Amino acid sequence: MQFTPQHEELRRSLRKFIAAEINPHVDAWEEAGIFPAHELFKKMGDMGFLGVNKPTEFGGLGLDYSYAMVMCEELGNINCGSVPMAIGVQTDMATPALAKFGSDEVRREFLAPSISGDFIACLGVSEVGAGSDVASVKTTARKDGGDYVINGGKMWTTNGTQADWICLLANTSEGPSHQNKSLICVPMKTKGVQIARKLDKMGMRSSDTAQLFFDEVRVPRRNLVGEEGAGFTYQMIQFQEERLWGATSAIVGMERTIDDTIEYTRNRIAFGKPILDNQVVHFRLAELKTEVELLRALCYRACEEYLAGTNVTLLASMAKLKAGRLLREVNDSCLQYWGGMGFMSESRISRSYRDGRLASIGGGADEIMLGIISKLMGTAPRPQKRK
Repeated sequence: MQFTPQHEELRRSLRKFIAAEINPHVDAWEEAGIFPAHELFKKMGDMGFLGVNKPTEFGGLGLDYSYAMVMCEELGNINCGSVPMAIGVQTDMATPALAKFGSDEVRREFLAPSISGDFIACLGVSEVGAGSDVASVKTTARKDGGDYVINGGKMWTTNGTQADWICLLANTSEGPSHQNKSLICVPMKTKGVQIARKLDKMGMRSSDTAQLFFDEVRVPRRNLVGEEGAGFTYQMIQFQEERLWGATSAIVGMERTIDDTIEYTRNRIAFGKPILDNQVVHFRLAELKTEVELLRALCYRACEEYLAGTNVTLLASMAKLKAGRLLREVNDSCLQYWGGMGFMSESRISRSYRDGRLASIGGGADEIMLGIISKLMGTAPRPQKRK
């Protein structure tokens, strides 16, 4: 990747914003189990951070995806995983399909206020019985005159308790499972939308995650994103950006974890010398630093291919797989060198350890990534047809 002065200015601006508006509050937000999404996102929207690569006619900056990748990478300077994830849902998970395929009317109603920070978005794909297996979602949206009437439920919905609207994947017909789904924009204040509970998680403590129910929820059919029945395809396309986001957003955080560990082990004396002076320690940190740089190269290559219009499902899946596993490796290895302090909640390494574990689960588990990679390599057995 060749970054321009404009890319670097975006880096500087976002880093300055994080230092002033986010990091001073992270510990309090983590303690409270939630952060003020509307307040923070409005500030980000005013700065242009929520629509970097979105169309200018709806308030975005209209820049190419490399700028979105720079922003994603810089979010690793936030002192937790929760807030970056919530931002990523807004910019790279709930809105890409809407930006690409939505009608002007529905984009004015949902995309424009999401870019400005006036609306908080969430994505409704996972269900209790259908997480990574997207084709198995059971939520339905039947047609009734000019409306869809939605019934079902969604699980593990990031931003779910604060969101103004949800990009919902639902079955709109009885056809084949890959051809009967649609994406629909649903205002969260619509009658019949119920936030069943705010979920209690091991990590990502300040990110609100909800279980949702939909009971005869009626929305206009014009809230459809693109074509009816194309929702599965749109979501797979949307996953390319989500998975690239998941991989890229891990890079700077891991670098910071390694750097923090170098500093701690340089100053922590054991048996008369710094822990860092043990070859097993500084060699291991060198290995981890090398792995992080290799992940960055893979993400940058995927970005270049994406900019060229190439389908990057293979590279995005590889990057997502590698990032999830490397986060676990970096956080676990570094925490070990912190000893007892690493096990204390007050240490950032402890938070990184808890937050980072989600990367191998959310947005498609490691095993799903391996299945996609194997399929695209031509090595996976042919799947049986769904009834």
